[in-house]
Amino acid sequence: MNPTTIQLIGAILFGLALIHTFSTRFFEHLAHSRPNHAGLWHFLAEVEVVFGFWALVLMVFMFAILGKQEATQYLDTRNFTEPLFVFAIMVAAASRPVILLAGQVTRLLTRLIPLPGAMASTLVILSAVPLMGSFITEPAAMTLAALLLRDGVYKLGISERLKYGILGVLFVNVSIGGTLTPYAAPPVLMVASAWGWDLSFMLTQFGWKAALAVVINASALVILFAREFIQLRPSAPKREDTPPVLVTLIHLAFLAGIVVFAHHPAVFMGLFLFFLGFTAAYERYQSPLILREGLLVAFFLAGLVVLGGQQQWWLEPLLLSMSSDAIFFGATALTAITDNAALTYLGSLVPGLSDEFKYALVAGAVCGGGLTIIANAPNPAGASILKAGFHEQVINAGGLLLAALPGTLVAVLCLKLL
Repeated sequence: MNPTTIQLIGAILFGLALIHTFSTRFFEHLAHSRPNHAGLWHFLAEVEVVFGFWALVLMVFMFAILGKQEATQYLDTRNFTEPLFVFAIMVAAASRPVILLAGQVTRLLTRLIPLPGAMASTLVILSAVPLMGSFITEPAAMTLAALLLRDGVYKLGISERLKYGILGVLFVNVSIGGTLTPYAAPPVLMVASAWGWDLSFMLTQFGWKAALAVVINASALVILFAREFIQLRPSAPKREDTPPVLVTLIHLAFLAGIVVFAHHPAVFMGLFLFFLGFTAAYERYQSPLILREGLLVAFFLAGLVVLGGQQQWWLEPLLLSMSSDAIFFGATALTAITDNAALTYLGSLVPGLSDEFKYALVAGAVCGGGLTIIANAPNPAGASILKAGFHEQVINAGGLLLAALPGTLVAVLCLKLL
C-alpha cells in the first residue's frame, strides 16, 4: 500500500519526535547557556511536551493540505480515553490520604524483610507495587511507586547510576507487573476482549512468569547496589496529621470508581470532578494535587495518539511479515519507539492469528515496555514525578535505555522460555 502525503509527513514527524525525545538534555543545556530564550528551551526540554508539540505540527500540515473538515474529522476519530484516564488516576492516586496509606503498607512490608539500610524498602516498592498494578491499573501503580521513591530513597543523595538503575527496573516491572489480570496493562487490555483472554488465562500464561521476573529484577538491583544501599539511612517519616479514616475511605472509593470505569471517560471524569470538589471541601487533609504533572502526561499521551494514528501503514505490514518467534523480539524492539498498546491493538484487528503469534506479540510488547519513556503509557507519569532527582532535572533517554536492558532481558527469558 502506497502511503499518502499526510502518512509520509506523519512518519517523518514521528521520527523527529523520537529524536527530540532523546535530545531533551541538549535543550535543557541550551536553556542554561542561552538565557535570552531560556523559556523556549525549557519548554522543548520537557519530555512530556515532545509528542504534543509534534502532533500540533502534524495538525498544521493536515489543516493546510486536507482542509478543516478532514483535519477535524481525524481528531474526532482518535480515542483519547487513555490520556484522560492516566490524568485522572495520576491525580487521585497521588492524593495525600492515598499516599500516606501506601507508605504505611510499604513500611509494614519492609519490617518483614530483614535487610539493612534502604534495601528492604526499595525491594518492596520495586516488586510489590508494580504487581499491585494488576489490580489498581498500571498508571496508578506507577504513580504510587514513583512518589514513594521520590520521597524515600531518591532524597537520600544516591548516585546518578543508582537513580537510573531504579528507574529502569521500575519501568520494566510496571510494564510486566500488570499482566496478572486482563484489564490493567494497556497492551493486554487492547486484545483481551477480542481474543477471549480472561483472568485464568492471564494468570497461567503470563502472570506467574511476570511475577517471577519482577522479583528477580528488584532483587538483582538491590544486591548489585547493596554497598550503596547499606550506607543509606532512611529518614523517619514526617509526622503528619493522619486524615480521618472516613476521608481515606472516600479517597479509596473515588480511586476504585475511576479504575472500575476506566473505559468510560464520561463516568470516570465525572467521578474525578466530584473528587476535586471533595478535596477542595476538605483541604486541611490534602496536599497540593499534582494537576500540572498529570496534565503534562496527558498531553504527552494525547500527542502520541495523534501521531501514532498515522503510523499504521508501515507498522501493520511489518508486524504481519514476522513469524511467531520473530514477532516476540520484533515487538520488544518496536515497543521502544512506539507505545506497546498501539502494537497489540494493530494485532487485534487482524483475523486468523495463531495462539502462538498472539502470545508472542503481547509478551514482546510488555517486555519492551521499560526501554523508553514512550514505550508504555504509565512511563511518562513516573518520569514526570522522578525527573527532579536527576541532573538538570532531565532523564537521559540513552541512560534509561541502558538501565532498562538487564530487566528487559530477564522479562524476555521468563516470558519466552518458561
